[in-house]
Amino acid sequence: MLVEDIMRTDVITLPPTATIAEALLLLKENKIRHIPIVDNDKHVIGIVSDRDVRDASPSTFLTDADSSELNNEIQAIMSHPVITIHPLDFVEEIAAIFYDREIACLPIVSNQILVGIVTEKDMLYTLIQLTGTNVQSSLIQVKVPDRPGMLPKVTAIFGKRNTNIVSVLVYPYQNDPDYKILVFRIQTLNPMPVIQDLREAGYPLLWPNNISEPKR
Repeated sequence: MLVEDIMRTDVITLPPTATIAEALLLLKENKIRHIPIVDNDKHVIGIVSDRDVRDASPSTFLTDADSSELNNEIQAIMSHPVITIHPLDFVEEIAAIFYDREIACLPIVSNQILVGIVTEKDMLYTLIQLTGTNVQSSLIQVKVPDRPGMLPKVTAIFGKRNTNIVSVLVYPYQNDPDYKILVFRIQTLNPMPVIQDLREAGYPLLWPNNISEPKR
């Protein structure tokens, strides 16, 4: 999946000369947490978060707080330089940027122009879609040897039952490099026939692992 498939293009921005008060108002009115700061050519030169704005604002607990701080320009508190991504980057790869850099928002730039934005909330929703947890389905985890051809062999068993596969994920099996875990979400409320087929084919199931074998 590409970034352009999940990015938001209606980005709210501010110029560097905007005041902290303006940023505070935009954050509240639009219920957002980040504002890219752009120049006249829509080049991203900085970014501010709701936390940046709160830290720069006078405390609401002080009756004699100096509200003139809100008139300071936003460029005084913006973070820069800014990490940006491209619309044709892969979502799976930018997830590593969120994790490694511990950030919550990435502006999207094409030809040096701001064209969109992706937040950690967008990434979480995308993960839900990719894993199929937003669709009514049954989960099956199969332990297989880590060698070529295992995935089509296992999915062929689902095909014999005309079972629709919602999603497939592949995980390492603990610290054993000789095995992988195939995680399937299948669109059926009765996975028992497929489960039995997998067991008869000799595939160990990690989930469901609490369903006893039928008596013969």
